[in-house]
Amino acid sequence: MSGTGGFSSLERECIRRHHSHEPAENQCSSVLIKRIKAPVPLVWSLVRRFDQPQKYKPFISRCVVQGNLEIGSLREVDVKSGLPATTSTERLELLDDDKHILSIRIVGGDHRLRNYSSIISLHSEIIDGRPGTLVVESFVVDTPEGNTKDETCFVVETLIKCNLKSLADVSERLAIQDWTEPMV
Repeated sequence: MSGTGGFSSLERECIRRHHSHEPAENQCSSVLIKRIKAPVPLVWSLVRRFDQPQKYKPFISRCVVQGNLEIGSLREVDVKSGLPATTSTERLELLDDDKHILSIRIVGGDHRLRNYSSIISLHSEIIDGRPGTLVVESFVVDTPEGNTKDETCFVVETLIKCNLKSLADVSERLAIQDWTEPMV
């Protein structure tokens, strides 16, 4: 896992409590942080939707879940064209509505992300005087043949950063609508 050098004490505590990956020799791992100017319940309402990741993940065009939304459920995700993948099969590993933690594992698909596992956790924070969300996302993945750990981490981090930016954009847009609607 990347060092926790540049993280605040709150960020380090969240990482320590919820993001413990132990990468093998042939794997890379990293942690990304995003602050969102929207309350945790609103952001969580998007993140927890294992069956609808396309609500905020811009590279997903379609998602079909097999069975009920519970630990072990599988989803088949179609990836938008232009990426070096077309499909991904993902298993729900953890969904904790009280602690706001979601974990998935990729178990198949047409891509190079082998043994990929990620954890996303949401934490309350005041941002600019309003309820906000500290989002922490971590992952571990095999380093594909012909790539370095740095190259692999860079690609995965870039995808996650795009997803987190989109999550922030969607959440903040919804939060502004909530804050500007008249009280009844």
